Amino acid sequence: MATLPKWSTPSRQVLLVKLFVDSGGFCIFGHRNCPIPEHHYEVFIEGLIDDWKAEDREQASLDWKAEQKAFHSLGERRLPIRGRFSNIAKDIFFDKQPLFYLEGLGMSGLTLQPFAKVKIASSYFHLYIDLGNSLKATSKNKRRKAIRYGKPLPLEVEARVKKLITLAVKDYLNH
Repeated sequence: MATLPKWSTPSRQVLLVKLFVDSGGFCIFGHRNCPIPEHHYEVFIEGLIDDWKAEDREQASLDWKAEQKAFHSLGERRLPIRGRFSNIAKDIFFDKQPLFYLEGLGMSGLTLQPFAKVKIASSYFHLYIDLGNSLKATSKNKRRKAIRYGKPLPLEVEARVKKLITLAVKDYLNH
């Protein structure tokens, strides 16, 4: 089964048939014994088809650019927002900010206990928080990989660690 070319849409096929019927396969402008080759049906439709192909290429290019823009767009405004925060917007913004950033886990050389290096949000301060026996539930191998390579801990252990860190950071910020 033969497939139709991409330029051959139903509306374009109807136009070609209409041109053929109106011209009788000769001059599309209705001249008798037309000496101008560009007016003849076959020559005229070749140019018309070339125009359709160019139009399709341009549309495909525009579609591709729009798709790329949609993929890479985050839906954010490109220009900075000028002015001050309203009180409500400021509260919402600060509520969404984390209290701390976990920079890594380590083992203390003095106490041989695990600790977490945490950066306090919106400051230059770092806290070193003793994790005690919170990592005991994991194997030695998983603890080492988490400490050395930053591999994730099991979910229940990670939740316990985050809870300890959150309590320590809140205690630090309240004093």
